[in-house]
Amino acid sequence: MSAHSTLRRYLGNRKGSLGLAILVVLVFMAVLAPVISPYKATQIDPTAILQPPSPKHLLGTNEVGEDILSLIIWGSRISLLVGFLATFVAVLVGTAVGVVAGYIGGFTDEALMRITDFFLVIPAVVLAIVVAALLGNTLLNVILIIGLLSWPSTARVVRSATLVYKQMPFVEASKCAGAGTAYILRRHILPNVLPLVYANTSLTIANSIFTQAALVFLGVGDINDISWGQILHFAYASGAITAGDYWYAIPPGLMIVVAVLGFALTGYALDEVLNPKLKAGVVFESA
Repeated sequence: MSAHSTLRRYLGNRKGSLGLAILVVLVFMAVLAPVISPYKATQIDPTAILQPPSPKHLLGTNEVGEDILSLIIWGSRISLLVGFLATFVAVLVGTAVGVVAGYIGGFTDEALMRITDFFLVIPAVVLAIVVAALLGNTLLNVILIIGLLSWPSTARVVRSATLVYKQMPFVEASKCAGAGTAYILRRHILPNVLPLVYANTSLTIANSIFTQAALVFLGVGDINDISWGQILHFAYASGAITAGDYWYAIPPGLMIVVAVLGFALTGYALDEVLNPKLKAGVVFESA
């Protein structure tokens, strides 16, 4: 399937089109934050403390007079950054574990899958809270923690696909021709499992954004960096949620939901567009 054909099928997918539109808006918002934000990230208006939406502050202000809309825009940078970098770590580890376990098999497969099952059984947020408390809640630590706790789903998916592809005739032919393990993995296995990885990557980003927001909201993540989770954290800490100050709590919560929805829709669409070949038994046979 050519890149042009894949793109056309993706854009023709309703979930894919909606997901892509959401992601484009989010990325542009993060990149253009200095340009489109009404105020600087931490600019305070002492005359507008915890004020509801108004022409001056479209989404209202918080308990110190900061503009909520500006915080939302600037906060997208950290939220998306953590989502992308943590997912990069998760996909890298998960793909490596899945390919090695599925192709080598035997004791290696059994050992790696038991480790994978351990991480799958324990709720990621709970484990992340414990690890962050031990190692510290810096931004880098949060990225690494989320990434190193999010790889099991990718590993499981990649392992399952590898088990299928390693039995394909072209892989057996490559073995008979004297090809080594590294060559087979690079030329035959990886090109076929990558479509699954692409779809799973989008879903992992959604999970990473949600996990980061949850950690910061609970006070375990770095609350000094502006993010959607940080805004929710201070909204709760200031009593705005219980006081009914909706303009403080709803916008960041809504942004988290929209971001997760956008990446989830993208992941589902990629799966439908890229992976029918797996369901139909069609594979990429490398020359």
